Amino acid sequence: MVEREARMLRAMCMAGAPVPEVLHAGPNLILLEYLDETPPGPESWRALGAALALLHGSEGESYGWAEDYAFGPVEIRNGFKDTWPAFWAENRLRPFLGAVPEETAARLDALCERLPELLPERPRPVLLHGDIWTGNALFSGDDAYFIDPACYYGDGEVDLAMLHLFGQPPAEAMNGYGPQRDGHECRRPIYQLFPALVHLRLFGAGYHGLVSRLLDRAGA
Repeated sequence: MVEREARMLRAMCMAGAPVPEVLHAGPNLILLEYLDETPPGPESWRALGAALALLHGSEGESYGWAEDYAFGPVEIRNGFKDTWPAFWAENRLRPFLGAVPEETAARLDALCERLPELLPERPRPVLLHGDIWTGNALFSGDDAYFIDPACYYGDGEVDLAMLHLFGQPPAEAMNGYGPQRDGHECRRPIYQLFPALVHLRLFGAGYHGLVSRLLDRAGA
């Protein structure tokens, strides 16, 4: 889906976020500007946080994206929804009900029923990277760039939750981003469930414990 990836990178560029320039995108081939990669330091971590804040300054009209996407064999449903809890339930969590053990599926479905109580109904529908972790950030000197996006419009806390899923980014990253909304700690495990479920589908039962722990933290 490299042509879809190219459209996402160009949308991020139009939002002012730092991305490599798309030089070519065609069937099965995408060519990007070469950037000299260096180990991250305090300034480049701060730049990453600031870049996320800049990306989240771009807003859509509702929640979703004009095209579906995929992580390998895992389909990402991006159809637009008018409310954020409906999008997160129907497009991000419920598609995995048939891919997890029955007990886990029951907990996941029960959580989806409660999302209108747990998530804001209509947060700002900001442009998300959609799969931001340190492997999808390219550090170059004191700068940071986004690669490998899975864009859609949604709650900006989704990107921050993903960034914290497999490690704790340095304080400079969050200093660069700025303050978060009250209650973000309670919503974080709900948002982290989606990438955890993707990993469960892609890499097997070793991730079932992570999914169960996040359901525990979400109160499901």
